[in-house]
Amino acid sequence: MKLYELSIQEAHRLLRKKEISSQELTRAILDRISAVDEKVGAFITVDPEAAMAQAETADRAISEGRLTPLTGIPMALKDLICTKGLRTTCGSKILENFIPPYDASVVKKLKKDGAVIVGKLNMDEFAMGSSTEHSGFKLTHNPWDLTRIPGGSSGGSAAAVASDMCIGSLGSDTGGSIRQPASHCGVVGLKPTYGRVSRFGLVAFASSLDQIGPLTKDVTDCALVMNSIAGYDPADSTSVPEDVPDYTSFLENGLKGMVVGIPKEYSTTQGIDPDVSHSVERAVKTIEALGAESVEISLPHTEYGVAAYYVIAPSEASSNLARYDGVKYGYRDKDNNGLMEMYKGTRSKGFGPEVQRRIILGTYSLSAGYYDAYYGKASQVRTLIVRDFNNAFETCDVILAPVAPTPAFKIGAMTDDPLTMYLSDIFTLSANLAGIPGISVPCGFSSEGLPIGLQIMARHFEEGKLFKVAYNFEQATDFHTKKPIL
Repeated sequence: MKLYELSIQEAHRLLRKKEISSQELTRAILDRISAVDEKVGAFITVDPEAAMAQAETADRAISEGRLTPLTGIPMALKDLICTKGLRTTCGSKILENFIPPYDASVVKKLKKDGAVIVGKLNMDEFAMGSSTEHSGFKLTHNPWDLTRIPGGSSGGSAAAVASDMCIGSLGSDTGGSIRQPASHCGVVGLKPTYGRVSRFGLVAFASSLDQIGPLTKDVTDCALVMNSIAGYDPADSTSVPEDVPDYTSFLENGLKGMVVGIPKEYSTTQGIDPDVSHSVERAVKTIEALGAESVEISLPHTEYGVAAYYVIAPSEASSNLARYDGVKYGYRDKDNNGLMEMYKGTRSKGFGPEVQRRIILGTYSLSAGYYDAYYGKASQVRTLIVRDFNNAFETCDVILAPVAPTPAFKIGAMTDDPLTMYLSDIFTLSANLAGIPGISVPCGFSSEGLPIGLQIMARHFEEGKLFKVAYNFEQATDFHTKKPIL
């Protein structure tokens, strides 16, 4: 096995035994990026000098016996997570040259645990998209089929892990932006409970929905990264002071006594691909064979989720993105006559079409005379969706569902049809509206050889149950061991 193919736990074992060094591992990853990222396009920024310096520091810590499971492990970050001294663009021309003066809380935690940050990953601009086609800089291609999208908005994060250009990565999930690309690229992706991982230093899209989470090669690695990044942070007013368990303690065999819920509404969704349905149905049977009992549940307000989400998220985006006006930082249009012209020029030239579309949608929804009809009504629907999940979890431990209605589609197939693109989030965005955790784990392949993910959701702060079910499913199958050929 080549060094860049290692998982986090495999690399940790070799580092601890001093059979490899972090510098050797980091160099192997940087060489891999040089070899394949021209095809995949996962990275916006690579920082080899800083990465090798961090690897050298990690090797010193290892030689002194000071190591955590992430010490010396090369990781990469979605490019909306602030990194001190390393540019953070959000995939947007408006922040093309922005270099943050501080690290996000999750970055501080990773660095404290000795992780090596190799670079920043491509994404849909300001995380607004489901395909990573809306980046202001480049297209990211799915490593399994370079003519297809990797998913979004954390497409670079998923593609980099799938193509072994980092050992693990972080993304953010506002309506499915970790789970959907994880499904499309055949890796594991977790959206934690809202408030479980600090958002301090995460550039905001929709503040009541955004969550940072890991994308990794397997479930064990996902638990190790969560052990590092989870926990209360006084710098984030939405962070919850809840004790964090050791997530690896849930990685035990057997599902006897667990009850899994199957939402009847999801099986009747129009447009679901037969390959997705069959893969998820087989996954449910596998989980039943491992000892779990399945029951049918109802999430009756599912059909209103997309409409509610696409009022709430753009409304919050409209408010959050008002700060990009060319005054304090970021791109400024210099070809103007006066202040209002500068504002207009900066925002029309700095933001791409999808961001502009969502700002307009959100501003309209919040405007006088329409607030109650749109944002107010969407907030009421959100309350009903939360109630649906609470009722469902009275009869089951976790809920099983597809991640996306189809496998990864061709690049360009939906760019002229934003409504169809929005509908691709139908199975994921309800978890964001409800604030519950969800994980995507590989569960099959389409007839064209494209990965398909199984989504598992649980009550607030019950990520441990997700890890238990996902781990047992992973141990009983080999989907996560398959690799794309580049």
